Order: sequence, then structure tokens, then C-alpha cells
Amino acid sequence: MGWRWVVDGPVRVGVATSRRDLTTSTVVAVDGRALLVDPAWEPDELAGIADGLAGLGIEVVAGFATHAHHDHVLWHPRLGPAPRFASARVADICANDREAIVARLGEHWPAELAGLVGRVGALDGDTLDWPGPEVRLFTHQAHAPGHTALWLPQQRVLVAGDMLSDVELPLLESSTPADYLAGLELLRPVVERAAVLVPGHGRVAAGAGAARRRWQADRAYLDALIAGDDPADPRTGNAGMAAAHAENRAAAG
Repeated sequence: MGWRWVVDGPVRVGVATSRRDLTTSTVVAVDGRALLVDPAWEPDELAGIADGLAGLGIEVVAGFATHAHHDHVLWHPRLGPAPRFASARVADICANDREAIVARLGEHWPAELAGLVGRVGALDGDTLDWPGPEVRLFTHQAHAPGHTALWLPQQRVLVAGDMLSDVELPLLESSTPADYLAGLELLRPVVERAAVLVPGHGRVAAGAGAARRRWQADRAYLDALIAGDDPADPRTGNAGMAAAHAENRAAAG
């Protein structure tokens, strides 16, 4: 997996995309140190992330998991012993439900990686304390409990977790439509300012208005879902999204 550097300069922001579900990993690097968000997915890809960063002379000094789903709480031994963080709710889920989270990775998931799944510490507050640029945290209940987006105000980069995707519909999962709308509204001010948006699955949105259009698409879908209408959303034709839409409709009642 190679890095696409979506922000360059003294602070670099890179995105690597897995062959599985277009899952993204995001790195924020400065002065040879890095914050790594949601490294994913397959074991060889996790090894490639670790070796690729080491080859660039970049040491991972902090990790972050946006939510407690199995594909977002992964790690590799060669990424080192950096502290890994998440919201308090996510840390609690990972501590109490680790066996179930690991089981979702499948019986062939390597033991050396299984032991590192979900080993995150709880963060209180709305900023990440690390030796790099300012990172603000926006925690909400959309999609998953304690779901957190990361906002880099100086670089105008939003790492959104499993929202604002070009390939996935809004997935209610364990949230309600009201939860999801509240999450969207929480993110709206930074979406309006974002020059780069990184979704948890899909392609990076970059350029004037690109993040806003993603937000508007998610909001239009939720509005139609709540109204009981069939949304005119092209994402419903993507793999797995017809079933996801049916699950959303059932959850919305």
C-alpha cells in the first residue's frame, strides 16, 4: 500500500487505501513523527504500512481509532509501542468486547495481530495531546457509539471515520436516524471549512466544496429515509448497499 499525500509541506497528511472495502488509513507526519489513524486492513497491508513508514524515516508516536468496529481498531507489531487513543466510549467497548471484535476478523487472523486489536486508551476532552499539529476531536453517536472525527484546523483536513463516503450510504448500524443527524450537524461547521475530507471507506474528497457535497448527500439520504421515501442516491447501487439500505429502513421504522 502506497501513501497518497493529500497535504504536503512541513506537515504531511497521507492516505493509504486497502484492497478491502476501500478502507482508508491516515497518517499525519511532521519532523519524522506521526499520528496514525485507523490502520487497515489485511495483515500484509498492516505490515506494509509499518514498513513503508519506517522506510520514510517516520516513527509512529500516536495512534487513534475512530470507532470500535473491527476494521478500525487494528495494529501491527512493527508499528511500535506508541500509545493508541479513542473516545472513552470506544475504549470501554474495546475493553469489554475484545473477544467479539477479534472474532469478527475471522479464524485465520494472525495471533500476533489479534493481541493488538482494540488496545486503546480513553481520551477525555476535545483535543489530542501529541507532538504534532493541533488535532480537534468531534465525538458523536452516529454509526457507532463514541464515533470520533479528527479535524486538523491548520491543514483544513477532516478525517471523518465511517461517514461522508462516496461509496457507502450512511450506515445507521447501532445508531438511530436522530443520532446520525446529530452527528452530521456536529460536523457541519468543519465540513464547511474542509479542504480535504478523508472517509473511512472510499475516496478522498479534495477541493472547494467537495466535503460539503458529501455532507449534503448524506443529509439528503437521511431526510428521505426518515420521510419513508426512496432516496435518489447512486450509492444504493454499490456492492452491499442495497442490503444496507434495507437495514436502515428497518431501523428507521
